[in-house]
Amino acid sequence: MSHTARRFLSTITVKPTPSKAHHHGPLPSNTFPKGYLLTGIHAGVKKVSGVPDLGIILSTSSKPTSAAGCFTRNAFKAAPVVVSEDILARNGGRARAVVVNSGCANAVTGKQGMDDAWAMVKATDALLPSTNSETLVMSTGVIGQNLPISKVLSAIQSQQADQPTRTLQNNFDAWERAAKAFMTTDTFPKLRSRVFTIDGVEYRMAGMDKGAGMIHPDMGPPKGQLHATLLGCIMTDAAVSPRSLQNALTYAVDRSFNSISVDGDMSTNDTILVLANGAADGAAAEIDEEHSKDAFEQFKQELTAFAIDLAQLVVRDGEGATKFVTVTVKNAATYADAHKIASRISTSALVKTALYGEDANWGRILAATGSVPLTREVDPKTVSVSFIPADGTAALPVLVNGEPENVDEERASEILRQEDFELCVDLGGLGEAEAKYWTCDFSYEYVRINGDYRS
Repeated sequence: MSHTARRFLSTITVKPTPSKAHHHGPLPSNTFPKGYLLTGIHAGVKKVSGVPDLGIILSTSSKPTSAAGCFTRNAFKAAPVVVSEDILARNGGRARAVVVNSGCANAVTGKQGMDDAWAMVKATDALLPSTNSETLVMSTGVIGQNLPISKVLSAIQSQQADQPTRTLQNNFDAWERAAKAFMTTDTFPKLRSRVFTIDGVEYRMAGMDKGAGMIHPDMGPPKGQLHATLLGCIMTDAAVSPRSLQNALTYAVDRSFNSISVDGDMSTNDTILVLANGAADGAAAEIDEEHSKDAFEQFKQELTAFAIDLAQLVVRDGEGATKFVTVTVKNAATYADAHKIASRISTSALVKTALYGEDANWGRILAATGSVPLTREVDPKTVSVSFIPADGTAALPVLVNGEPENVDEERASEILRQEDFELCVDLGGLGEAEAKYWTCDFSYEYVRINGDYRS
C-alpha cells in the first residue's frame, strides 16, 4: 500500500448530527416583558414560501425606551450595522423598534445597501407614533447580495394598525414567530424569557438570537470603543438609563456572545441589541450605575446570565455540531489572559476535530495554550489539564503540574462520547482570574453545509 493511501485511512465513524429540537419549547406568556409587540412574517427574501424572514419588534411603553448595542468589529461592517450605530448615536441611546430580515446579509452592497437599510428603518418608523428615526435594523444571510427591498417594505407596511394583515402581538406565538424570522441555517428558534426582582419590583426579560455558522463574535459598543452571523435582541420592561444599559450590555456580551465559537470566523453583521422600556412600573426611576449602584449591579448580572443562556444556544446549534464543550481556563494573571487562552483552544481546528473523533488528545490543548502571548509567561511545570463530564461523575486529569498522567483511555472515551463536557486548563500560580468559552466540534456535516451554502 502506498504512503498516500495509508494517510487517508480512518477509524472515525461519521456520526449523525443529534437533534436540537429539545432546546426549544413553549414559554409562559406571563414571563414576557410588558409593553412590546412582535411578529415574524414572510416577506419574500427567502425562496421558500411561508417561511418567516422578517421580524418586527415595537416598544409601546409610554415611557422613553433606552437602547444599547454591541456590534461587529469586522472592517467590512454591513449596512445595517452602520445604520444602527448611527441611530443610537443620534438619539443618545434611545430607540423604540427593531426590524430584522434573514436570507440576505445586506453586507458589502455599497450605496444601494445603505439606502435599503435606511428604507427599512423609515418603513418601520411609520409603525410608531413618533416622527423620529427610532428603529434599529439587522440583517443576516448571504454576503454581497442586494435585498428584494420592495418586498421587504411591503411586508413592513402590512403591519400598519389599519391593515387586516397585521399580526403584531405580545404572547408566546408572536415571540416565537419573531425568533423564527431570525433563522438561517439554525435548526430551532432560540428564545428565552425570565422574571426577576430588583428592589421589590418584578421585571421580565425575554430575547432571541440566531447563529449556527460563521460564529466567533468580537463585538463592542457603537463606534467600536475597545472593550453565519450572530444576531440577538433582548427586551426588558425595566427602566434603565441609556448609558448604564450600554455598560451593562458591554459587560454581558464580553462574558457571553464574545465567549463562543463555532468555526472561528467573525461575521460582517454580528449585532446584539437590548431595549429597556420601563413598562413594568411607571413610577420606578431609571436604574443608573451612579444613582442606584446596587440595583444596577443586580440588573447587570441578570442581563449577563440571560446573555450566557442565549449565547450557549448558538453553540448547541452549531452547524454539524455533535458536542457542546465548556472550555475553562483558571488561575491566570488577568481575565483577558484567561479569555485569550480559552478562545485559542476553542478555535483550534486540531482540538475541534479531536473532539469530533472523541480523542482525548490533550497535547493539542497544550499547544493551543502555549501559543498565546500573555501578560505573565506560563510556567509549563505548573499547568494541569482535566476532562470533566457533565453528569457529575469524577473528572479525568490528563496532566498535573506539567507531568502527564497514566490516562485511562477507556474513561477518556466515555467522557468524550457525552454530548456535554468541560475542558479545564489550570495555569497554576499566575493569578486567580478565570474565563469560560463555549465551543463545539468540527464534523463532516459542517463541511457539507458550508460547501454548498449559496446553492
